[in-house]
Amino acid sequence: MEISNELLFFGGFAIFVIFVMLLDLGAFSKSESHVVKFKEAAFWSAVWVALAVVFYFFLKNYAYLIHDISTPEALNKVASKYHKGLKLPEAFEDARIVLQKNMALEYLTGYLVEYSLSVDNIFVFILIFTSFGVREKFYKKVLVWGILGSIILRFIFIFLGAALIQRFDWILYIFGAFLVYTGIKILLTDDEDEEIDTKNHPAVKFTSRYFNVYEKYVSDHFLIRHRYRGNKMYVTPLFVVIVVIAFTDVIFAVDSIPAIFSITKDPYIVFFSNVFAIMGLRSMFFFLVNIINMFAYLKYGLGVLLSFIGLKMLGHHWLSEWGFTNQHSLMVIVGILAISIILSWLFPPKEEKAS
Repeated sequence: MEISNELLFFGGFAIFVIFVMLLDLGAFSKSESHVVKFKEAAFWSAVWVALAVVFYFFLKNYAYLIHDISTPEALNKVASKYHKGLKLPEAFEDARIVLQKNMALEYLTGYLVEYSLSVDNIFVFILIFTSFGVREKFYKKVLVWGILGSIILRFIFIFLGAALIQRFDWILYIFGAFLVYTGIKILLTDDEDEEIDTKNHPAVKFTSRYFNVYEKYVSDHFLIRHRYRGNKMYVTPLFVVIVVIAFTDVIFAVDSIPAIFSITKDPYIVFFSNVFAIMGLRSMFFFLVNIINMFAYLKYGLGVLLSFIGLKMLGHHWLSEWGFTNQHSLMVIVGILAISIILSWLFPPKEEKAS
């Protein structure tokens, strides 16, 4: 049985990500769970961003390996399926170079969008840890495994979404309208203190229904065997928190994945940009958790960003006719994020004095 080139590439990518994730987790060292300090978080944030950038250059030169674009027929098939409207030279080698550059640019733009939208996850993760009473030294382990679970769920969501878009092109208009609605909702919603009902959360109910849940934390263990209760296997509250995080990330994916489909229809490019962004999210959590107040207006920037992407999806036919390319999208996205960050630094919100 011949294994497709796509499967080999995807398998190699998965092995690489799992290896780096285990290295990040400390699986190859004897160090115990610990509180992640700012320097460690900054180092791993830089590592994941660097890996994402390296992968951009890899795609720019070797993206043909993903879909096995070794013949003009294969190139035309991929271009017509995922890159409609892209003008390609007649010569095969020149056309492949242009296609690879476009795939790399789509990946980079999608990565930037996903990484930016992941900032919202940080606030929710803090809320989850606080609500469930997780000790700070266990944050890292929980986030890594929770995010790994979300990658698997996103994989299903991405390729299902790609299949639906290929079959029903009008779905893009639904995605676009939803993103505009979400963006406007972010702009109009004031920050409020939220709480999580730890007993009635859907992920908690799901876990309790299919697993025996132990009522107390047992160090950093996810599973325990209770010898005084018939030697049954129990999942600990820490395992429940992982399920909640994975569930929460998928909810966020309802916004972010349609946003990336406005940039590319290629499910592999969408998946790669998603993986690098959310794997870097764990490190970014510890890096930004203490300085997140410095980006007070980033929330509004994300609202504008989602609204822009939604409008782009709604008007993609007209924009392509007017010559609006992925390069223009990237410049607009960077501009929106830069303006929101600069405004946060120049006009920090005044702290309310305690009465």
